[in-house]
Amino acid sequence: MGGVTSSMAAKLAFFPPNPPSYKVIKGQATGLLLIDPFPHRENVDVLKFQTRRGNEIVAVYVRHPMATSTVLYSHGNATDIGQMYELFIELSIHLRVNLMGYDYSGYGQSSGKPSEHNTYADIEAAYKCLEERYGAKQEDIILYGQSVGSGPTVDLAARLPQLRAIVLHSPILSGLRVMYSVKRSYWFDIYKNIDKIPLVKCPVLVIHGTCDEVVDCSHGKQLWLLCQEKYEPLWLKGGNHCNLELYPEYIRHLNKFISTIEKAPPRKLSSRKSTDCVERPRHSVEYPRHSVDYSELPRKSTDKREKSRRSTDRRPEKLRLNDYKLNNSDKLEKFRISVDQIERSRRSVEYHHERSSRRSVDHQLEKPRRSVDWLDRIRAG
Repeated sequence: MGGVTSSMAAKLAFFPPNPPSYKVIKGQATGLLLIDPFPHRENVDVLKFQTRRGNEIVAVYVRHPMATSTVLYSHGNATDIGQMYELFIELSIHLRVNLMGYDYSGYGQSSGKPSEHNTYADIEAAYKCLEERYGAKQEDIILYGQSVGSGPTVDLAARLPQLRAIVLHSPILSGLRVMYSVKRSYWFDIYKNIDKIPLVKCPVLVIHGTCDEVVDCSHGKQLWLLCQEKYEPLWLKGGNHCNLELYPEYIRHLNKFISTIEKAPPRKLSSRKSTDCVERPRHSVEYPRHSVDYSELPRKSTDKREKSRRSTDRRPEKLRLNDYKLNNSDKLEKFRISVDQIERSRRSVEYHHERSSRRSVDHQLEKPRRSVDWLDRIRAG
């Protein structure tokens, strides 16, 4: 049954260009692989490598001399790296990054048939190539997923805790949700990003056109709300599913995002400082939660909460979901202070009562003791 469902999903989800837009040839002078019809470029490698499912994948790797980050680009549907080639070159130049783009199984000149699980194996093979051949480290890699490419991107990102960042370009909540408005995830659905995105620990940038006729903009907005580490999203007014790269804001916002995360210190599993500088609203919410622990200084921690609440008010409307948690923390702190005050008062009353009672008993015992001493002196005399 699972194989039948996978086959049906493949027919609905995957539309590789037929025929492919390019050929892979070997240069006569150099013996290097080339993408035909494009001329050889010194900073571009054309690669072939195997996946764990036995398919041979074609990829291109674009080097930038000033790069500190590497983008692994998973393209959208109905395209291949031949059609994406010039965009890859432009992105590498403008963003100052190394960039690897690859074709899924059954796309372009990659072997095999397109399927959800093949794309997971495809992106794993590309990522492994970046690590082993080019020495890229997890903390320097940015995953970029466009449309159906958001599926393998989110799946891999959920399993890489020290990843630098991910970009979701016109992403989908899941395959089934593109066609139907369903409220839950079904076992036969594919690319269930809605269930995996909360597991992603790195900063996430979401880009979506407001007039997307293929994948509604609500997909991108809901995914953004579910992210652990939100970066300021880009909702391109009037943008559709296939033209976001033409907007000047697109490259400008991407540049800002990459510059921000490159300036941040490397991520550590035991610390969130590196992501706090990316996601300011989250920082302002976390701070009062930290100050609640200082119950011996309730006034100061309350003042800090008030400052954080002001910064929270400046957040976009949809981030105010966290305000409920903040208000509950305020109520809990006030309740804790009240209980502490009552407890201190009770202890004080008990203490004074105990002292006064002890003094009274001591005084009563002291009187007979003095009388006995007086009689002893008289007898001695």
